[in-house]
This record gives sequence, structure tokens and C-alpha cells, in this order.
Amino acid sequence: MAKSALLKSSIAKKVAMALSGLFLILFLAQHFFINSTSVFSPDTFNSISHFMGNNPLVQFVIQPILIVGVIFHFTMGIVLEIKNNSARPISYAKNNGAANSSWASRNMIVSGLVVLAFILLHFYDFWVPEMVYKYVDVNPLNETRYFEELTHKFVSPVRTAIYCVSFVLLSLHLWHGFNSSFQSVGFNNKYSRSLHKLGYAFAIVVPFGFIFIALFHHFNH
Repeated sequence: MAKSALLKSSIAKKVAMALSGLFLILFLAQHFFINSTSVFSPDTFNSISHFMGNNPLVQFVIQPILIVGVIFHFTMGIVLEIKNNSARPISYAKNNGAANSSWASRNMIVSGLVVLAFILLHFYDFWVPEMVYKYVDVNPLNETRYFEELTHKFVSPVRTAIYCVSFVLLSLHLWHGFNSSFQSVGFNNKYSRSLHKLGYAFAIVVPFGFIFIALFHHFNH
């Protein structure tokens, strides 16, 4: 009975982590769409950013949910990884993991922690200044400031390099995480194969799209 309860608890945690991961994927896609407009139309980027930054639903509902989702997803990932490691027999360490799994699947905790560090840096870099601008300094609304603020972040080659490396690791994290999320929630039907391909495409296109945006602004500032 205890083992059954433990198994159910573990499955529930995996499902909860998978659902939070899928939520973060949707946020990432939306974030990528907004940032990509900065390459083609600064005015469009300013307009969308101003709307998102001053919409009460986004600011006081969606944004707090996102922050909680980020904390929950990575905390649960660390907890599950620790439990999995403690449950493995010692002989497992002698096996050649590379023969049965990819680097991404064997190092989800590593890439996850790096991605978490990057997200925290991103919040510090963009979200904190935004909060200070609006609620601490109480500056007047400026609908054209967002593009300049974005491009200014990519002047530094060090900051740009950190940004790019972080998104490479995010790509590896998504490569395994996207598909494992659907497996965790029991999505397994005739559409699974197509969904896996979509997941792999997302893991490449979106992170490397962010890298392109960063490099574009760095070399065109």
C-alpha cells in the first residue's frame, strides 16, 4: 500500500512538472514572437511591449502565475532528480548511460539549473528595471522606450555570449523535455509521432531564434 501511494505521488509530481513545463513552453513561444518583431519593426515591438507591460491582466495575473510556474517547474525537477538518484542501485552507475540515452536526457538537471540561472538573470535584467521604472521611480508612460532598452542589453559582447550559451542549453533541455512532458501526461496516440517532430523543431527553432535576435542587435547596435 505504501509503495502504491509512493508511486502515485511520484507520477503526480511528474505530471505536475510536465504541465508546468508545457505552460512555460507556451510562454517561451509568445516571448519569442514578441522579440522577433524587434528585428523587423521596432515600432511593432514597442507597441506590443507597451501593451504587455501595461495590461493589468498580464501584469497582475499572468506574470505572477509565470513566476510561480518557473519556480515550481525547476524545484520539482530538482526534487525528482534527487529521488531518482537515491532510488537507483549502485551498479547503475557502472552502466554506459550514453549507450541507451542522449546527453540531453542524462543531464536535464544540469541544463535545467543553467536555464534557471539564466531566467533569474533575465528577470533581473528586464523585469526588475521595468518594475523600478513604473512603480519605484514612477516615470511617465513612454511607448517608444522598449526597443532601445532591448538593444542596449546586447551591446556588451560578454552579456550577448552568456545569452547565446544559455539558449543553446535551453535547446538541449527542450529537446528532451518537450516530448517527455507529453509522455508524462499520457499523450500517446496516432498524433504522437508528429508531435515529437514538432517538439524537436521547437527545441531548435525557438532557442536559436533567440540567439539570432541577440546577435542581430549586437552587430547592428
